[in-house]
Amino acid sequence: MRRIVVIGSGGAGKSTFSRKLGDITGIPVVHLDQLFWHPGWVRTPEDVWLGIVKQEVARPAWIMDGNFGGTREIRMRAADTIIFLDLSRLLCLWRILKRSVLYYGRTRPDMAAGCYERIDPEFFAWVWNYRDRSRKRALKELAVLEGKNIVILQNRREVAEFLHRAAKDNANHTR
Repeated sequence: MRRIVVIGSGGAGKSTFSRKLGDITGIPVVHLDQLFWHPGWVRTPEDVWLGIVKQEVARPAWIMDGNFGGTREIRMRAADTIIFLDLSRLLCLWRILKRSVLYYGRTRPDMAAGCYERIDPEFFAWVWNYRDRSRKRALKELAVLEGKNIVILQNRREVAEFLHRAAKDNANHTR
């Protein structure tokens, strides 16, 4: 595992998972939200965004978290491992509500500067509908990939077990 894409619904824990996996492996973490968003939740123009993503995937090793469907195919082709955090809708909603309250009016550590946390009904709706819309698209994209290590984690226990195994594997490789 040297080039890892982490996808899943908002609130699935992509950034936290990526940060933990980066700490375990020493692989640099790229939070796509930090690169895409500008202060005040201003989007990066599409042509500029594509160039940024291509530059990032050209690096020799990375853990890249985020969905961004328009560039997901590029990232998945460049990756050797794709991790899909396929957690329940209710858990994801609970997590985004919790972080909205915890960070309200401040910038989360995995977000671009000047993007202050807020209660965002559109985002809540996107998370609610993720299972019926975006998840199906992601699973179709994963189904046609060849030669990739695809890992689908469906609950907190599986996430914890994966990180535990990664820590053990990394400890064995560094001896």
